[in-house]
Amino acid sequence: MFWPRSNMRSLMHPSIHVLIVMLIGCCSAQADWPQFLGEDRNGTSQETGLLDAFPAGGPEVVWRVPGGVGMSAVTIADGLAITTLNDSGKQWLVAFDAKTGERAWQTGLAAEYKNGQGDGPRATAAVSGGVVYAFTGDGVLCAVDQKTGELVWRTDAVQLCRASESEYGMSSSPLVVGQSVIVHVGGSGTSVAAFGTSNGQLQWSAGSGPAGYSSPTLMTVAGKQQIVSMTGDKVLGIDPNDGAVLWTYDFPTPYACNTANPVSVDGDVFISAGENHGCVFIDVEQNGGKFEAKEHWASVNSKSVMRNEWQTSVLIDGYLYGFDNVGAAGPTTHLTCIDAETGETVWRKTRFGKGNLVYADGKLWITTMDGELVLVKVTPDGYQELGRAKLFGRTRQSLSIAGGLGYIRDNQEVVCIKLR
Repeated sequence: MFWPRSNMRSLMHPSIHVLIVMLIGCCSAQADWPQFLGEDRNGTSQETGLLDAFPAGGPEVVWRVPGGVGMSAVTIADGLAITTLNDSGKQWLVAFDAKTGERAWQTGLAAEYKNGQGDGPRATAAVSGGVVYAFTGDGVLCAVDQKTGELVWRTDAVQLCRASESEYGMSSSPLVVGQSVIVHVGGSGTSVAAFGTSNGQLQWSAGSGPAGYSSPTLMTVAGKQQIVSMTGDKVLGIDPNDGAVLWTYDFPTPYACNTANPVSVDGDVFISAGENHGCVFIDVEQNGGKFEAKEHWASVNSKSVMRNEWQTSVLIDGYLYGFDNVGAAGPTTHLTCIDAETGETVWRKTRFGKGNLVYADGKLWITTMDGELVLVKVTPDGYQELGRAKLFGRTRQSLSIAGGLGYIRDNQEVVCIKLR
């Protein structure tokens, strides 16, 4: 029998109604972190009610467990905290219970990965439809059952595309769009490649040149949903359905070190790179089904306003917050806020140091290479530090936020921190 909403509410016991409202509110305030840089791959979380300052001694560490060597961040999905690492001669995909840190399963993906710029896999796993997709340091794309850890399929993407391994390791975090999983591979006609989620077979490829170290991002540009990829020498707008290249913007950086992700800014695209390269706001226009990329503004020299070395800036209320690295991978890094529309510097915390950042609940959650978690208020009015605590070892990765908890890993441990 169908009951009008008003009748249903009148038949419901008041205490049950209150409980349902509380549960709905709780669920709406908590979301997973199912891929690199979060649900929307933009480094922001919708969580609220998080700490506004740190207690004496810093935030509580909920659990701390042994991990392994690697540079991937932690993916949070359906009660699991997932990452990749080197251990005992192999690259592993490892899943921990997100609440307790107990190891749920581990799956060997390939032989251990070693590189002069740091050992271990680089890319962050993505979870979609009950499957975990991981990309190893030497370019092997794998699909693993999320519940059991069983390997579903394994494709050597670099070999299949006749590409060469990136000098500092394959770093593209998989992006799942529909029935495709997309990564940067590099090579002739295969800079960006899509593989079937069910079988790992190549579906389409686009662009030529080095893979670089960034990851593909799904965003709406000039009114059309597309994959925006910053490879080692250019930015491409790609139709996710067939791999057609809609527009390109040349952006060659020394050593193909385009590492930060593109950022969506009101239908246009912000890009940035280190090595003293700089940043550009790309204005993409569509006329008669054809796309054209133009510079809205550019700051691309040794005096650039934003040189993201590996960290992706976050856009909050028209302002970009990020790390500006001085020199060619030099030791000096400023924490900077710029006006996204004009490219003008709003404020700068000079010599802040190297780190990474994400946004949640009105604050930047910064992880430094020295192992500190730093809390900074998001405001164009200036740098306002709210807390700082040494909680983990040396890391380049950003914090993953889900369920009021923050997850970070270094080369020895995976750590879960209470943020509420």
